[in-house]
Amino acid sequence: MTAKSHPRRVLIILHQEHSTPGRIGRLLIEQGCELDIRRPRFDDPLPTTMEEHAGAVIFGGPMSANDPDAWMARETDWIGVPLKEQKPFLGVCLGGQMLARHLSHRVFNKSCGSAEIGYYDIRPTAAGDASFGGKMPRTVYQWHREGFDLPKGATLLAEGDLFPTQAFQYGPNAVALQFHPEVTYAMMCRWTTRAYERMQSPNAQAPHEHLSGWFQHDRAVGLWLDAFLRNWLASGEAKAGKRPAADVSWGAAAMPLAAAPA
Repeated sequence: MTAKSHPRRVLIILHQEHSTPGRIGRLLIEQGCELDIRRPRFDDPLPTTMEEHAGAVIFGGPMSANDPDAWMARETDWIGVPLKEQKPFLGVCLGGQMLARHLSHRVFNKSCGSAEIGYYDIRPTAAGDASFGGKMPRTVYQWHREGFDLPKGATLLAEGDLFPTQAFQYGPNAVALQFHPEVTYAMMCRWTTRAYERMQSPNAQAPHEHLSGWFQHDRAVGLWLDAFLRNWLASGEAKAGKRPAADVSWGAAAMPLAAAPA
């Protein structure tokens, strides 16, 4: 990267005042990206085009993709912008459910109230193991009580027992993940402390199982995620035939390279 060039800019969409992009944000910065963090729930605007962004990530939150709030409808509709321009899009948990909703497929909870909160096995498909990150992890961190169907025209990347659709790809580079590869150990400690009541749901794991699972499974998740993000972003650049233009105004909302998320 020359002195005159700018890092790739990735749009980061968060849903709570103090939430962070976790390991996804750290890895993107390490890969030479700049994070443009926005919170549409708190009236941050979303771009009308992805011309100045290399990709977009919508993260999770305690709300539902089925909520009637106006901001939820606007953000879900906005997903059409990266889809139309075939810019890399990643939806994590709620973000993946919003992609499913955008594609007119249901987001649902289990009538029994069961949730996936903790570490659970998934079964990657052949397509999943051949996708952007290569061989997918087999045990991943979950924190959800709703799931999504496989949208028409999408490719199943991974499946599970309680919630069958765990990951899918739509088009050349839009990906939905039901699980949370962005979670750090510190984030896990906060979640299991501040949202302890969620772990009383049927099928949810106890806090000590979350923490022990991190030591058993996190390394594989981290290695996969690093490769996934590199190849996922490269897919958009390969389509364009070059890296995004350097002469753009990054704006006040962008996170500088030095400000890595916690």
